[in-house]
Amino acid sequence: MSFLKYTLRSLTIPASVLTAFSAADDKKNKVGGQAIIEGVMMRGKEKVAWSLRRLDGSVTTEELTFVSLTKRKPHFGLPIVRGAINLFESFKLGYKALARSADIAVEDEEAAKAKEKNEEIAVKKETPLKDKLFFALNMIFAFAISIGLFMYAPMWTVNRIEFIRESPLLFNLSAGIIRITLFLIYIAAISLWKEMRRVFEYHGAEHMAIFTYEDGKELTLDNMTKYKTVHPRCGTSFLILVAISSILLFTVIDAIYIQHIGPFVNVAHRLGVHLILVPLVSGFSYEMLKLSDRYQRFPIVGLLIKPGLWLQKITTKTPDNTQLEIASTALKAAL
Repeated sequence: MSFLKYTLRSLTIPASVLTAFSAADDKKNKVGGQAIIEGVMMRGKEKVAWSLRRLDGSVTTEELTFVSLTKRKPHFGLPIVRGAINLFESFKLGYKALARSADIAVEDEEAAKAKEKNEEIAVKKETPLKDKLFFALNMIFAFAISIGLFMYAPMWTVNRIEFIRESPLLFNLSAGIIRITLFLIYIAAISLWKEMRRVFEYHGAEHMAIFTYEDGKELTLDNMTKYKTVHPRCGTSFLILVAISSILLFTVIDAIYIQHIGPFVNVAHRLGVHLILVPLVSGFSYEMLKLSDRYQRFPIVGLLIKPGLWLQKITTKTPDNTQLEIASTALKAAL
């Protein structure tokens, strides 16, 4: 697989890996999930599983035991803290599932090429170290681009305007607006990519399967097709909340920092402080997502979550029956 293709797949992380971020209520049977390459990953209370559609039409399902640190260590389950922990765990599991799905995709492509040439291909028991390093480097490269595009670029732009630079509120509000605009353009752009559309279809299948399960229905095609592809706990909605929360929290922190320590030396200095605060922002956003899911029937809450649901019209597409089958298989394995 080419470097460019691997990198493009890695750059889908903001729209793919974070879909695993969910604010589940312990009092209900709620689960999280994520679309991966030709498959779906599901996260239950004690297990994580993913199912993938192979190039020959068969289905591969793998699972592992996983209990959140917030459940194993009570102090990590405190408000705000649990959100930061959940974010880290979502990235860790999302990376593992995405990397595994990429490995299987490569194996299938190599097997197909070998078959065309009437050659035999050895069955790999595990991914070679160089392939793991290659994928990891692409992921790091993708994260660097994401930070540069969605955090540094907006801050650098507004920092060039003096009266905005001197006001914590104007600075973070302006940078936040640019950040959200860039993110919307990014989502719209990758939705045009054929492979990404397939991921968005699996994303829709993941939501429909979760809706069915959480509604107490059996995971059948007839039941799943009755539900929508948009979900209030989706990671896409979480990203919108993060963008809004960062404007509020960064404004307060910047004001405190400037008052007690002094002005920021440059944009990189300010970015460094903001990056340190990412766990706080994610934790706060997690609590907002959790509350919005619980009280979504209230008119004002329903209004606040609409932007995230509207954005999911892009990040989720209507799946076919074979994709719904993959989602239900993964969810059953995770329960």
